[in-house]
Amino acid sequence: MRHAHRVEVVRAAEAELMARLPEGALMQRAAAGLAVTCARLLTRRRGRVYGSRVVVLAGSGDNGGDALYAGAELARRGARVTAVLLAPGRAHGGGLAALRAARGRVVVEQEVGLADFSRADLVLDGIVGIGGRGGLRPEAEPYARAARTGVVVAVDVPSGVDADTGEVAGAALRADVTVCFGTYKPGLLIDPGASYAGAVQLVGIGLELPPAGVVALQHADVADLLPVPGAESDKYRRGVVGVAAGSARYPGAALLAVAGALRGGAGAVRYVGTAAEEVVRRFPETLVTEGGPAGAGRVQAWVVGPGGGEGAGRALAEALAADVPVLVDADGLTELARLGPGALAGRTAPTLLTPHTGEAARLLAGAGAGAGAGVGAGTGPGGDGGTRSEQPRPPAAEELAAARLATARRLAAAYRATVLLKGSTTVVADPSGSVRVNPTGTAWLATAGSGDVLAGLAGSLLAAGLSAPDAAAVAAYLHGLAARHTAGVPGAPVTASEVAAALPAVWNDVRAGAAPEPRSGRPGGTGA
Repeated sequence: MRHAHRVEVVRAAEAELMARLPEGALMQRAAAGLAVTCARLLTRRRGRVYGSRVVVLAGSGDNGGDALYAGAELARRGARVTAVLLAPGRAHGGGLAALRAARGRVVVEQEVGLADFSRADLVLDGIVGIGGRGGLRPEAEPYARAARTGVVVAVDVPSGVDADTGEVAGAALRADVTVCFGTYKPGLLIDPGASYAGAVQLVGIGLELPPAGVVALQHADVADLLPVPGAESDKYRRGVVGVAAGSARYPGAALLAVAGALRGGAGAVRYVGTAAEEVVRRFPETLVTEGGPAGAGRVQAWVVGPGGGEGAGRALAEALAADVPVLVDADGLTELARLGPGALAGRTAPTLLTPHTGEAARLLAGAGAGAGAGVGAGTGPGGDGGTRSEQPRPPAAEELAAARLATARRLAAAYRATVLLKGSTTVVADPSGSVRVNPTGTAWLATAGSGDVLAGLAGSLLAAGLSAPDAAAVAAYLHGLAARHTAGVPGAPVTASEVAAALPAVWNDVRAGAAPEPRSGRPGGTGA
């Protein structure tokens, strides 16, 4: 499991460690790990470090110091290192002295720096560290736009990316690799910041940290959570998931939700809705009940809303009245937004909401939240966000997408429910503010019906006994892997039906530990 901590938590842990170490020792640890990664990249790219052209973009403060010390180590190994000082009067003194002692070159003229940047084999981005907010300053912006032929390595976080949230409020320097120190930062795992981070590599520096507010599951974590039947299991002990989906206008939503549910670990799927005949014809193992959820018989969880049309309101009310977990998706979310959080008041069983950002906007409007109140205002532990702004206008989907962490947390808090916010990075937040980020998604999931498959899959995991956060995170992980499995390399269009069909294969891969780990820091989307 990848653990990500907020900047203020990292700063406190660094201060505590530095108090016990000789002066400068912590920076030397970080710089040494950074230099090892850079040397490995240069060796892979050119066959050796000696003679490689390296540019260090050094801003003020410790981030620039880390880059300068790493540049000095590469210079001692024979690289031709040029440091471009973006803040000449405030460059880190010790790092600058070390680079000069290693016969590194130092320039302050940005025209010269840009020319070197474009020709370099490797660039170290030490412009802005984890404490930076907003986009790049004017003197650094040209580097974000300039052509480059070499690999760009960000020091702790790409300059211009908010380390706490992943928000990008202006120009930012896109990295091929990000080397982060001590712990992952949330902004490296969540878009849009994750799309600037490239492959993320963690260098341990000895920090003692509390439990993380943001985590990303890996294969072993998912394998431990997958429901596996025992010798005494029968279909009822394994769980029955009820699916209330589909309508005359959207009969396919019922088929896709049932397809996902059948492959999610529950022992049986019970369908209610207008597409019963089509469902039984396609999936004869499905139990079909006339009417709505209230008269469907025993289930351990409900999935309500995919393609539900005008009947979604009744189905939602009946499902929420049951004392079992309920997953609300699509048309069910539209109805819930109309009713507001009061519709969930008094429920003791878990509720899981699975909106895309457009549905999230409606839900926040239904909760009486304006866009400004939601964007950049974290509600989780420590508030992973910025300043609360009171703007009396409905939330805009584009703003919510740019502030995914804050959006998911605000929704979870407003509705007292677990929220799986779909998109380029899928974010799962629970009412306490704890967050799980999905690393397996792919843009090929942006296809009709993929969200219906996800809803059925997550609902089945709920019925099998997983908690709402676990069911959401595991479903998103498997869903993303199934799309990757189907799309192949370098990638081809997939259909939602193909994603559902691939679920058993990736389920086996995860349990066997055979599937390759997704690259950290890449977008992890889930289709709407």
